Amino acid sequence: MQLTPPQSDIFVCPARFRVVVAGRRFGKTFLSTAELISRALGKPNQNVWYIAPTFRAGRDIAWDMLTQQIPREYIAKTNETSLTVTLKNGSSISIKGAEKHDNLRGRAIDFVVLDEFADMKPEAWYEVIRPSLSGRGEQGSALFIGTPKGRNHFYDLYGKGIDQDEGWQSYQYTTIEGGNVPPDEITSAKADLDDRTFQQEYQAQFVNYSGIIYYGFKREQSVVRHDGEHPVIHVGMDFNLDPMSAVLMTRRGDTLHVFDEIVMFGSNTDEMVAEIRTRYGNGTIVIYPDPASRQRKTSAGGRTDLSILQNAGFDVKVRSSHAAVRDRINSVNSRLLSKDGQRRLFVDPKCKKVIESLERHTYKEGTSQPEKDGFDHMNDALGYAVEYLFPIRKANKPQAPQRWT
Repeated sequence: MQLTPPQSDIFVCPARFRVVVAGRRFGKTFLSTAELISRALGKPNQNVWYIAPTFRAGRDIAWDMLTQQIPREYIAKTNETSLTVTLKNGSSISIKGAEKHDNLRGRAIDFVVLDEFADMKPEAWYEVIRPSLSGRGEQGSALFIGTPKGRNHFYDLYGKGIDQDEGWQSYQYTTIEGGNVPPDEITSAKADLDDRTFQQEYQAQFVNYSGIIYYGFKREQSVVRHDGEHPVIHVGMDFNLDPMSAVLMTRRGDTLHVFDEIVMFGSNTDEMVAEIRTRYGNGTIVIYPDPASRQRKTSAGGRTDLSILQNAGFDVKVRSSHAAVRDRINSVNSRLLSKDGQRRLFVDPKCKKVIESLERHTYKEGTSQPEKDGFDHMNDALGYAVEYLFPIRKANKPQAPQRWT
């Protein structure tokens, strides 16, 4: 089976879990069948599955290609009803559908392809397939492959490889990079489709949600591992009780790097102080809290949140009143990606809540008001610090001309 260079790179990758985001006609099915056959022939008694969003889709997309690619001398029997090929070495390759994922329970799996995973319910993976791979120890592995459908659970798994989570590797290829479609066809499709559809279907892009707030954040460029050094820790803090949120950063010149996050439910400022000290001792820590901390009291004894932070020995930087929400958002966006194309705000991949909040926080439909959807807490904490350190400077009002004397 002759693979294209991108397909070959994926095929030889040793990662246990591989995520392939690809444009239309990349050759996803051809690569999938090559993987299935290689795994089934490579060792005896392997249980190998190809899972499509529906059983019918699996039959229509992969069955004929699969059976045509396996040399006849290796086949012991073929079951057209269950869509299963049994090989003479005892291995089997089965086509499955994810529409009733509970029906997939019960058998250990050595290798599985989940095709068009974006169209499946995430429970198919988390509740059924992933546990089935554990039955084979560390050998059970998976290939996720498909075209994006917004930033859903497929995007979350793609992020694991981008963030270099252990055992994960992610790939992203456009249709033209797949090598199976001529450039003039791409040009024709671009003329026929709206920009959003073309980006998703041919450019393999995870198109942003409508009304996304932090449009400058892009996981591939904004998520960078921190070097571990933090001589001065800058902390943005939001005081909602459910949850209290803190974003911990280092600063080098005009660049910030988020290296840790704290989320505490049903908590108070005293407990947040204790958690920060437990993690980072008595080093130099600068806190940038919600300006409401001057009056807000989340702990007993009549103390304000501001006084608690100050008495704990932190260097507290707080404005006398709130900056406009739009100014706070603009300050963060200008750090994420400035007009001159510079990125000066990065996030360590372990800070999952910060990443999720920046990616998914949207405006209320038809307004410029941020949604209060849970993503706002971490973004508020981040914004208090960033806006204090790097405020959006408004143009000065023009002065009246001076008179000559």
